[in-house]
Amino acid sequence: MRWLFLLLLVLNVFYYIWHQQEAPLRAKDVTPLSLYRGSQQDIRLLSEAGDSAKDKRKVAQGDSGCLYLGGFARQDLAQGLERRLTGMDVKFQELSKDASEAGGYWLRVAPESRRWLDDLQLINLSKEFNELKHKIMPCEGVAPFE
Repeated sequence: MRWLFLLLLVLNVFYYIWHQQEAPLRAKDVTPLSLYRGSQQDIRLLSEAGDSAKDKRKVAQGDSGCLYLGGFARQDLAQGLERRLTGMDVKFQELSKDASEAGGYWLRVAPESRRWLDDLQLINLSKEFNELKHKIMPCEGVAPFE
């Protein structure tokens, strides 16, 4: 058994040496990345596309949609969010549970108050209220603020 093992070991070493002599390692030719990016240099992220003047006018006019916060199964959590938003001077409108498509309790933030709720504020609110979801949807079919 030992002899068979030694024979296989010697054959493997011989095969390895033979294979290395047959195909020596050589460096690959690497094409520079700048050649691949020629036609793709004008690609922008959607978040960067919002910087144009036309998009700024849309946001100012309120065409970008309404911000909805909520998705709570219990009304007491929605009331806690209402108290928190009132403390932040954010105007909102409570939507009835029947009117929301996704179910649960939802609040619609007034367009003039959306500037108070940036991404950082929404992250902080979602940490404070575990079930909190936020959506930006068209305002069509929803009663205006009073």
